[in-house]
Amino acid sequence: MIPSAFAYETPSTVEEAAALLAEHGDDAKILAGGHSLIPLMKLRLAAPEVLIDIGNIEGLSGISTDNGQVTVGAGTTHSTLEDSDALGTACPLLQQTAAIIGDRQVRNLGTIGGSLAHGDPAADLPAAVLALEAELTAVSANGSRTIAADSFFTGPLMTALGDDELLTTITVPATSGQSGAAYVKNAHPASGYALCGVAAVVTVGADGKCERARIGITGVGSTPMRAMAVEAALTGQELTADNIAAAAGQAAEGLDLNDDLFASAEYRGHLVRVYTRRAVEQAAAQAGG
Repeated sequence: MIPSAFAYETPSTVEEAAALLAEHGDDAKILAGGHSLIPLMKLRLAAPEVLIDIGNIEGLSGISTDNGQVTVGAGTTHSTLEDSDALGTACPLLQQTAAIIGDRQVRNLGTIGGSLAHGDPAADLPAAVLALEAELTAVSANGSRTIAADSFFTGPLMTALGDDELLTTITVPATSGQSGAAYVKNAHPASGYALCGVAAVVTVGADGKCERARIGITGVGSTPMRAMAVEAALTGQELTADNIAAAAGQAAEGLDLNDDLFASAEYRGHLVRVYTRRAVEQAAAQAGG
């Protein structure tokens, strides 16, 4: 099908994009990589009156490290994340996650900001930013604000971004020497989206016990979420195989599991326990646990 008619804007600055959003409100949509929006428009499931293409905004993409933090521009493509040696050193979890999104063609155009702003509950990057406790910066004509990853995903294809806001940066802490991180997923064989995806970040103390654990889960529910029961079970424990397995057994606690044509709720509950164990084991090995 052919999309309905729309006006096409190509702002050159974040300020111009924010002004256009303020002018058109919910009649406008941001175009980043376009992998999600364009198919929806062709199916007439989305019909924005104004399309705001942010691909030409200088400074909206790139990776920088400073004072123990990594800042990624929202317009940075998945392939840039995948190929960045600096990111591989400072925050390997983001690099690892980006490298298994879709295929190379998707990664060449898709952007981290576009993926997060779309809020797909089966996307890969939301699990990583939850485990990393990322901070996301949103800009509107009225200024900017910072949104914690924990508060960003509000429902299926829904986020805390306002209709007049543009996501500009994602900031995460650099991975320390005592920390390890991993992302693993069970992918749908056709789409590559996660039936279950788990990102784990663990920090091990000098005594060999887990000082801190953060687990982000995607694909199993209506929105990406943290597995707080697993985090609590791991904290203060030695990261032995038995302790990790026991903690991972709680991964489905408090989750409203999807039950659809792709997988039953029971099967997703099984997957989330198995993949949480695998993610934590890999992260613990990197942290020397």
